[in-house]
Amino acid sequence: MIQSESRQPREQLAILYMDITEMLKELSEGNLTSVELTKTYIEHLKYVNPTVNCLVEDRFHEALKEAEEADRLIQNGETRGKLTGIPISMKESFHVKGMKTTGGLGHRVNMKENQDAQVVERLRREGAVILGKTNTPTLCFCQETDNKLYGRTNNPWDLNRTAGGSSGGEGALIALGGAAAGIGSDIGGSIRFPSHFNGVIGFKSGNGRVSDVGSFPEVIHPLQKRMLGIGPIAKSVKDARLIYQVIANHKYDSKLKINDFVIQKLPKDSYLLSESMEQKLQEVIDHLNKRFQVGSEIPPLFDESALLWQEIMSIDGGKSTADAAGFSGPGAVVGSYLKEKLTGGSDYHSFLTWALIGALLFQPRSSRVKEIHRLIEEGDRKVTDYFEGRILILPVYHRTAPLHGELYSEIFSIKKTFIKYMPFVAYANVWGLPALTVPVGKDNEGLPMGLQLISNSGNEEALFQLGEIVEREFSGFERCTIHDKEL
Repeated sequence: MIQSESRQPREQLAILYMDITEMLKELSEGNLTSVELTKTYIEHLKYVNPTVNCLVEDRFHEALKEAEEADRLIQNGETRGKLTGIPISMKESFHVKGMKTTGGLGHRVNMKENQDAQVVERLRREGAVILGKTNTPTLCFCQETDNKLYGRTNNPWDLNRTAGGSSGGEGALIALGGAAAGIGSDIGGSIRFPSHFNGVIGFKSGNGRVSDVGSFPEVIHPLQKRMLGIGPIAKSVKDARLIYQVIANHKYDSKLKINDFVIQKLPKDSYLLSESMEQKLQEVIDHLNKRFQVGSEIPPLFDESALLWQEIMSIDGGKSTADAAGFSGPGAVVGSYLKEKLTGGSDYHSFLTWALIGALLFQPRSSRVKEIHRLIEEGDRKVTDYFEGRILILPVYHRTAPLHGELYSEIFSIKKTFIKYMPFVAYANVWGLPALTVPVGKDNEGLPMGLQLISNSGNEEALFQLGEIVEREFSGFERCTIHDKEL
């Protein structure tokens, strides 16, 4: 029998810690209702969001109605949905029927979508309840979440630090326990940066493994499209696996065994890491060495990948993004950048305009584009062969969450510092590989640290199995409670 009495505050707080697996068990046993889950999240988000600014549009009224329907179905035994009654959040870039998809642009603020993105449609089909949409940088064109329409998202562990991007709002919201799980997208670390900086699980899918239909802005160029991965941001690896199985457009191989894989790491002198990150990586490697064969070498085309990533992202000189933003040409981009830096009065955040200027500066010539196509064709064969029975474990970034603006300065510099700071995330994007990010603890400032696991498309189950091993030994998700109400 479903309990109808209202829960006490501390019982409500316990809901914020639950992952989907726990929630489904409680729902099926009648110990919780979807309405109770949804109301708890709504109350919590109303309290924490003004400080962190992760949720930019809600559908609380509609979500409660859907939760009531989910409870009716559960009580009558009429549902077969894998996520029936589970409240989730959605990155702002995905179309949700009846909601806006602005990309952080003021001129799109009144545009409501009349159709769900395919990933949203699949989640709804399984009974998920969407609470609202989370913040991104303008047009998702940056790894720090800030735009002129909705403002900046703060890292919940330290409001002076970045939440990452472009799925920064999603990462911050899940870190706070603001939903059971969420969905992000990643063309340049955009799931993995927020997962690492906020201490959540994030899974970037491989090339073409999840539909991007209904994602804004649309990625058109084939070389860029292959770098895009869509996937869950969650509280547990088990939840990430469940959601991925729901949204994936391929047959999932659940028979893989992690013991059949070799674990690979990068040689110690081949990368730059903070002391705390290097120490934590070594702790994880030492633990894995007790059970697995752990090798040390640089995988194929690793050193070339950061430059390839930047060239591919700049392949049209940023024109497709500038067009989506409404610019009439390069002169308009430069003018907007100068206006914003001098007066703060532009309609566009300087993060976007400076990145677009960089895309124009780094645009490869036609001869180089032909060379890139050749390198990708050859590299795909080498990389696929290499990861046939291997998993690469490596950091996401060389340090924990930087202060606002510092991450952007490190990546978007005319000095090409992206070559130094982007290899860890660029590799999975350039070669269209799935990548799972798992929290492994905190540094001495209390900031989360995550590591990523990479392999071939088709090896997703092996990544999840290894992720669960790392998760069990090294803390995994820990909800940020700094902004909780006093109970």
